[in-house]
Amino acid sequence: MEKFVKIKCGKMYDGLKPALQENTEILICGKYIKEVGRNLPMPEGTEVIDLSDRTVTPGLIDAHVHPQFFHWRDVYLDTIYNSNGYRALATYHTAEKSLYGGFTTIRSIGWFRESYELDVKRAINEGYLPGARMVVAPHLIASSGSHGDMSQVARNNPAIADFLESTYSGTGNGPDFFRAAVRRDKKLGADFIKIMATGGFATPNDDPDDIQMSDCEFEAVFDTARELKIGVTAHVYGPRLMQKLIGYGIQGMEHGSLMDKETAKMFEDTGTYLVPTFCPYQDAIEGDEESMAMKSPAFCHKLHVYQDRLRKGREVILESNIKLGYGTDFVTVHDNFEHGWEYSSWLRSGADPFRALQAATKNNAEICGVEKIAGTIEPGKYADIAGWKRDLLKDENALRDCSFVMKEGVRYKAESYIDL
Repeated sequence: MEKFVKIKCGKMYDGLKPALQENTEILICGKYIKEVGRNLPMPEGTEVIDLSDRTVTPGLIDAHVHPQFFHWRDVYLDTIYNSNGYRALATYHTAEKSLYGGFTTIRSIGWFRESYELDVKRAINEGYLPGARMVVAPHLIASSGSHGDMSQVARNNPAIADFLESTYSGTGNGPDFFRAAVRRDKKLGADFIKIMATGGFATPNDDPDDIQMSDCEFEAVFDTARELKIGVTAHVYGPRLMQKLIGYGIQGMEHGSLMDKETAKMFEDTGTYLVPTFCPYQDAIEGDEESMAMKSPAFCHKLHVYQDRLRKGREVILESNIKLGYGTDFVTVHDNFEHGWEYSSWLRSGADPFRALQAATKNNAEICGVEKIAGTIEPGKYADIAGWKRDLLKDENALRDCSFVMKEGVRYKAESYIDL
C-alpha cells in the first residue's frame, strides 16, 4: 500500500505561473504528487509535514554542471593526475551534495576525460545511492586546440600535450572523427551531445569569438545526431557562431555571453533555448578585481578584454524573450554543487526572480527532457520538492540555504551552503 504524505506550504511556487501561492497543500502518494490545493483530503495514515514557515518550490534543476571534481582548484590538475575512478567518485559527490542543497536534477555537460558519469547516473536511478537525478553528455566533443582540448595545460611541452590529446576520446579533427564521436556517445547511452564549437575564457591559446569547427565538421555532427534522434547543445559565446548554429537547427546553446540584439531575435524566432551561466562572469560585470584575480592569468586577462561586451550581452539576454535555462558552469571560484550562486547573479543583474525560478524549474525540465516527471508541482509529476526559509523574491542568497528536500517522495537531509 502506497504511503500518503501531505506537505503544508507557507508559500508555494509551482513552476507554472509567476506567483507565490499562500497556504497551499501538496498531497503525495508514493513517488508522485496526487493533488495540489487547499484543504486537501487526509487518507488514513497520512504523514503531515509542516512547511508553513517556508517557501516551497519544485526540486530545482541546474542545466550546466561539470561534476567531475571535488574542489574547483583541482580542475587543471585533473588533466594529468586523476584517475577515471577518482573522477567517478567526484561525480557522485557532486550529485549527492546537489540533492541535499535542493537541486534534485543536474545536467552533466561533458568532460574531456572519462568519468563514468553514466555509471553514476545508473547507480542513482537504480536506488543504490542517494543523489540528484542526472542527465548526461559524457564527453566534450571538440577540435584540437579548442576550449575542450585540455592538453593546453601542457602546451609548453608539445610532446606531452600531443600525448594527452591522444587520450581524449572526444577530441579530434575532420568530419569522420566528429561523426564517430556522436555515434559513440549515443552508443554509450548519452542523453544529449555537447560540442565545443568555440574558444573560451579559461583556456590560454584560444578566443571566445573563435569558430573552431569547420562547416563539414558541423554538418557531420548535426546530420548524425538528427539520424540518431539525439539532441545537441554547444559551448558558444559570439554572435557569428550562434547564428551559424541556429542555421544548423541546433536545439539550444550554453553561455551566449556576447549576445547581440540580432542574434537574440533569431533565438526568439526559432525557439532556440539558451543556458546563459551568468555567475562565472559576474565579477567582470561588476568589476570585482579580487574575484577575477582568483582565476588563471589568461582567464583574468580575457575578462578585462571582453568586459564591455559581457555587460552588453547580459543586458541583451535579460531584455529578450529567449527561453532561458539556469546553469552554473562552475570550474573556478565556487564548487560545482553550490548551484544557488547563479540565483544571486540573476537578481544582481536585475532579473525578475520569477524568470530565474522558471529557468531553474519548468524551462530546465524541458531542456533536460524530464518535463514529464519533474520541474513543476502538479498532479502526476514526481514528488521532487524543496523548501526555503529565506525570501526568494528579495534575498539573492535564498537558493544557497535549503531547509527541506524530497526526491520522488523520499525525504533527504537538507544542507545549507551559505557559509562555504
